[in-house]
Amino acid sequence: MADLVNVTIDGVAVAVPKGTLVVDAAKKLGNDIPVFCYHPKLKPVGMCRMCLVDVGTPKVDPATKQVVKDDAGNVVIAWMPKLTTGCTTPVSEGMAVRTATQQVKDAREDVLEFLLTSHPLDCPVCDKGGECPLQNLTLAHGPGQSRFDYEAKQHNDKHVPLGDLIFLDRERCIQCARCIRFQDDIADDHVLQFFERGRHMEIMTLSEPGFDSYFSGNTTDICPVGALTSADFRFKARPWELDAAQSVCNHCPVGCNTTLNTRLETKTGGREIKRVMPRQNEQVNEIWLCDKGRFVHHYTRADDKLTQPMVRRDGKLVEATWDQAFGVIAERVRAAESVAGVIGDRIANEDAFAVARAVRSTGKGSVSMSPAISAAYADIVRACGVGAATDLKQIGKGDVILVVNADVEEQAPVWFLRLRQAAVDRGAKLVVAHHRSTKMHRYAAQIMRYEIGGIDAWVADSAKLLPDLTAARNVLIAFGDEKLDAPAARSLAQHLANLLIDSGHAGKANSGLLAMYPHGNTQGVFDVTAPMPAVAEAGVVWAVGVGDRADLPQASFLVVQDVVMTELASQADVVLPASSFAERDGSYTSGDRRVQRFYRALPAAGQARPDWWIAQEVARKLGAEWRYEGAGQIFADIVTQIPGYASLSYEALAKGEEQWPPMGRGDLYYGGTVYDNEGGLGVRYVAEAEVGTVVRYEVGAPIAALSGLERPERMLYQDGELIRRSHVMASHVVKPAVA
Repeated sequence: MADLVNVTIDGVAVAVPKGTLVVDAAKKLGNDIPVFCYHPKLKPVGMCRMCLVDVGTPKVDPATKQVVKDDAGNVVIAWMPKLTTGCTTPVSEGMAVRTATQQVKDAREDVLEFLLTSHPLDCPVCDKGGECPLQNLTLAHGPGQSRFDYEAKQHNDKHVPLGDLIFLDRERCIQCARCIRFQDDIADDHVLQFFERGRHMEIMTLSEPGFDSYFSGNTTDICPVGALTSADFRFKARPWELDAAQSVCNHCPVGCNTTLNTRLETKTGGREIKRVMPRQNEQVNEIWLCDKGRFVHHYTRADDKLTQPMVRRDGKLVEATWDQAFGVIAERVRAAESVAGVIGDRIANEDAFAVARAVRSTGKGSVSMSPAISAAYADIVRACGVGAATDLKQIGKGDVILVVNADVEEQAPVWFLRLRQAAVDRGAKLVVAHHRSTKMHRYAAQIMRYEIGGIDAWVADSAKLLPDLTAARNVLIAFGDEKLDAPAARSLAQHLANLLIDSGHAGKANSGLLAMYPHGNTQGVFDVTAPMPAVAEAGVVWAVGVGDRADLPQASFLVVQDVVMTELASQADVVLPASSFAERDGSYTSGDRRVQRFYRALPAAGQARPDWWIAQEVARKLGAEWRYEGAGQIFADIVTQIPGYASLSYEALAKGEEQWPPMGRGDLYYGGTVYDNEGGLGVRYVAEAEVGTVVRYEVGAPIAALSGLERPERMLYQDGELIRRSHVMASHVVKPAVA
């Protein structure tokens, strides 16, 4: 427990940790001191002066050095002669703060009047209208009228692109520098800066291409006015028109908590996602999102969204009813000698469980994962992954972070932000081992390079790390499968698990493996399907959510179940339209084994149905008597059959708790446009090493065997079935390079 300091704010006593700023101490009491430049996730700068308060400290007798008390025995407070910025002033023992004196009220009114002298009166057409801190604070604390002539206001070009994703309205900017400070302090992308001075000062981009950052969308959330807007949302809707559904991003292993804002679209008559916003979860993504998670949602209503079952007749795919499609599948399954189910790692736990059960219920089915390489080491992560109580915010001085064969920013962007903070802000020792440079190398205390295909040399050399790992308080190992085949990736994971075991950190909180899985539910699909290696060929291959990946068995009859019309689907004998994540409920298991719920935001498009429903109907057509009525019933079966999930329930996943700093609770000026977490914080299930002794692994295939293997590096914006359907991300899509 941190040292506590006793403070009195407007006559109310509160004890807060030493070093707490006055603004945050007041927040603990529910006393909201208005701010513009201050943000609890950024370093304070005291620029806007909106948080001015009256501060006093106990008067000390200069002769005796004792605190002075009055005749009634009360401590005498020596008030400072001028108001003080509450966002830069840390509390001290016995401090008194007054936030509502006439002097404070006058100062707030003056600050707002000054800000409004350079601000346009365009609230009715501003995208921030309805959730604008400047608007709200002006109504609460501002003057009733302006003494400034409208014609003397600054008039600049409006909606200037900082890049192709973010636009700047120069007239609205109040120079709080939140956007600059986020990019500098959190993202470490120094791509924004002030230009000119005084009333001519404005934000400009320093990068080419403009605003070159994976995290640019966060600046629109924390901007306290409508100065920064996104190409995805600007002019699309007003905040009060939007419905909100709590969800989880499935693009990478982090499992960022999101809120999907939807609106009924008058042109199409259907409901669409208008924007993706962060949902606070301090254990997962805090309040940040990467731009891929924010902007790659358009596939949920893409022009080639699958909305009707199709069967191949006379060489062509034609629309069919569900019953017709199920009849064709059942006929071919009964006639086939074998059935292979191949399950992609983006679909929900409930879907994967139902599909695997349906395939195995045929009595001649095998189940594998796609991509297969992730299944090669997911059991090792389940055994030696991070402890259930792990909190990345607690990793700092005395801890070691080892990054091996992974580009964290490209493969798990928000983990990059969090691991960087652990190293840069809190003093954890960062060791990076890779065959090429990554952004994480900037912060490394030790760099261990090896040649492409020569990671075996690093493995042989890594024994020298063992003394430091053993002496460390915690050891976190983030690793990837770049340039590796499945046997080699498994061998690397085994070796890294052995480092944890040998150093005494396996099964500890804040220690363990973090795998850079390719998608958001790789761990979950592995857990609930118990996949086996893929067979070479089968009579019927049922591919569910695999996109256009090539690791499929040879098939006499191919069934493809997906959200959009992929190249693979166009070659299938039967195509089944699956609901996107936004059209149904379910759960994902993140790369650090946190199981989280997501909720329906959109009605089904056409005849699209959840993958679990399709699996159930196929099974019933083959004679099974399943009676699932929703994803919750399937999850109830999962917890009875899947090791590690036994202590979980939908109710537990939906449980929330108080988070600090509090975000998304109406005071938009404090944390920005962020949603409170009402859908649940999720539960990380216990690693096997936490409940039993894990025996050292006998490392399998020699990692040296991958020498010369040509496998593309996995990049955040690499071309794929989903990102290419986002019109705002079109210029960012890259073809993966093979080295």
